[in-house]
Amino acid sequence: MEIRQFVTEDAHEVAELIKRTLKTTNALYEPEDIIKKAIADITPQKIVERASFTHFYLLIDEAKIIGTGAIGPYWGSHTESSLFTVFVDPLYQRRGIGNLIIETLENDSYFQRAKRVEIPASITAVNFYLKHGYRYKNDIDEPDSEGLVRLEKY
Repeated sequence: MEIRQFVTEDAHEVAELIKRTLKTTNALYEPEDIIKKAIADITPQKIVERASFTHFYLLIDEAKIIGTGAIGPYWGSHTESSLFTVFVDPLYQRRGIGNLIIETLENDSYFQRAKRVEIPASITAVNFYLKHGYRYKNDIDEPDSEGLVRLEKY
């Protein structure tokens, strides 16, 4: 398995991985309207845009992208960061890939410089992030209007 930085040519494959994960894993736990909206928002162009202001990592197995994760400044802050676009191919889930993504992101310079890191988590991923030491932001454990649960780590 290889970990490398995103390049523009990866955008289509990354978008397809995210859509596939939303349609399978996330659809088991989240309302259909939230899934449909999320899928509609995932385009190769938006992936390239996300990569333009983050450190965007890919996990590769035999030339196939099986996981993604990005970290960047929280609204331009130099003391706060945010995790983005953390997804694992459904065929590779429960094999430690998500843990490897978190480890990679938490070793990144954006994480290392931050006093606080936020993750807008899907309902599906909340327990995963709680196991990694993230906590509910402002003690709110319900999804917001976007269907996301805001978690943070200090």
